[in-house]
Amino acid sequence: MRLVAQDLKDLGLLKHWRTVRVALVKQNNLKGSADLELLIYLESLKRFTQKDFKAGVYTYNWDKSRWRRLIKEGWISIWRERNRTTQKYNIYKVSFKASQMISRMYRLLLGEEDLSTSSRSVFYNNKSYSDKVYNKAIDDMIKDKDR
Repeated sequence: MRLVAQDLKDLGLLKHWRTVRVALVKQNNLKGSADLELLIYLESLKRFTQKDFKAGVYTYNWDKSRWRRLIKEGWISIWRERNRTTQKYNIYKVSFKASQMISRMYRLLLGEEDLSTSSRSVFYNNKSYSDKVYNKAIDDMIKDKDR
């Protein structure tokens, strides 16, 4: 069966996108939502080169250190190393950690899993105004029976 636009609309898949996106960025210490969106893009490629990465970042704000930072923090890993003779360049993939985060994102959007509301949550520990706003958004998302 093929999905059509109306199916996604009826699911309300993007209804709580902003809340889920902000929560995942903060919980996983990503620099911004561009990193999360880029990891989603790269995961859809399965395997990619640094050239593919550069093609994927054209629409994001400029961050000179993004490539090195994502590798250093374990979001991107080498799938096949170059050997300077037959393999001219490394081939990369998103790491297991990144793949798990993206899978969790889909479970949250589909309502199969809820964001944490415990006192250990990154939003519930902080008491800034924006954290209080996101606490309310998370509570509303959890109470939403139609997601």
